[in-house]
Amino acid sequence: MANTQPDHGTTAAPRSKKGDEQLVRDNIHWMRALATQILRDRSLAEDAIQEAFINIFQKLDDFEGRSSLKTWLHRITVNAALAKLRQLKRYSERYAEQSIDELLPEFEQHDCRIEAPWPHLMSVQDIIESKNLQQQVRNSIDALPDNYRIVILLRDIEGYDTIEVADLIGVSASNVKVRLHRARAALKKLLEPVLRGDISL
Repeated sequence: MANTQPDHGTTAAPRSKKGDEQLVRDNIHWMRALATQILRDRSLAEDAIQEAFINIFQKLDDFEGRSSLKTWLHRITVNAALAKLRQLKRYSERYAEQSIDELLPEFEQHDCRIEAPWPHLMSVQDIIESKNLQQQVRNSIDALPDNYRIVILLRDIEGYDTIEVADLIGVSASNVKVRLHRARAALKKLLEPVLRGDISL
């Protein structure tokens, strides 16, 4: 999975119709992919991108170049997608939050983890080279409840630090750390059948 967190540098966009159109052409593809990752719906991602560009063009003249333009666009895209997700969760049962507990590993009375034996373990090289495994990772992340999926997406895939994630989703840094720990544990459990070799790719 490619990390869409942009490179650092200082690039300013010209304020002209041609320059604005070029800004859209240069960035719309990765912005759409990022919004789709967050929302898991192409049409909703398109709506979020429209809102993002409205916000971008309203604020572009005030962009001071303290970070790269692409980093600034990245954060606006994330905020637009998260705003759309929050809006949908308020009005749709489809986005009702589910518990992550059923996805977490189980432990016996002595706090030892209950798990099936691992007769085979994929090599690191196999994991790196397997496009099917990469898709399985994406599918497993999508299976997590949104509160946890968004944290692992922003923290481990998009490269935001804990404080930045906390600021983006409006919770404390300690809450982010708890969610991230539980999300990683659930993701590991979801991927275990593949990593053990129980499911061939």
